[in-house]
Amino acid sequence: IYDKREDLKWEEVKVDHVISDEWMDLRKSRFRFPDGKEFEPYYSYSRRSFVVVVARDTEGKFLCVRQFRYGIKKVTTEFTAGGLERGDGREYAFGDSIEDYEDALSAAKRELLEETGYASDEWTHIITVPSNATIADNYAFIYFADNCRKVAEQSLDETEYLNVELHSAEEIEELIKQGNFEQANHILAWYMLKDRNLL
Repeated sequence: IYDKREDLKWEEVKVDHVISDEWMDLRKSRFRFPDGKEFEPYYSYSRRSFVVVVARDTEGKFLCVRQFRYGIKKVTTEFTAGGLERGDGREYAFGDSIEDYEDALSAAKRELLEETGYASDEWTHIITVPSNATIADNYAFIYFADNCRKVAEQSLDETEYLNVELHSAEEIEELIKQGNFEQANHILAWYMLKDRNLL
């Protein structure tokens, strides 16, 4: 008789790549459970990992951006974020390893500068977490950048349309409470900083 308290790992026994291009790898898998039963389909995908930057300027205001998010078809308020870049510029390629991507801290500094025009010399890594452990294999690298200063204008990608906003801690709290700060990893970042007394 299978004891559910023992090994919980599933074994992937079959995988079909529904889509595998420069943007993502969408997989349909069959798994064998710890008790020997098998089931399909389970869908999962790969995209590049990304950074989230909670940034505070020298006046104590937090740098946020407003932009359209096509998943929920809404304009959102959130912190600066962006993907770790590959040397060839592609979003994803099957068989990637972490060596194919830039360093996460370098990505955080680049994204903050490109999206807001701000830079910082005071960086703290907060946590690295799976972006969505149920269906994705990428990670969110969360950073805090303090005493940020404006050093340049925005330098946005051709598909980026975003505005920079400065918010007090109280305003961000209110945005979160009202459901108007809608990125889960960004909310996690905020409360982890509060827990560490960094705000």
